[in-house]
Amino acid sequence: MQDATTSRSTSRSTSRSFLATLAAVAWSFAGLRRKSDFDRDVTALNPVYVIAAGLLGVALFIGVLLAIVSYVTR
Repeated sequence: MQDATTSRSTSRSTSRSFLATLAAVAWSFAGLRRKSDFDRDVTALNPVYVIAAGLLGVALFIGVLLAIVSYVTR
């Protein structure tokens, strides 16, 4: 029991970079995330980075959709 607590606390202390968070969020948007990667991300990703990456991803998605609609309706 003590080993599980120790490993959990050490995995939380290793946070991932913003670029790694962007990659994790991009794969999650596509729906191609493995369960093992998701479990690792739950403990390692910074919530602020996840929110920022999600907002950036949504803005990019909306921008691409607007560009496609603008191109098609010309």
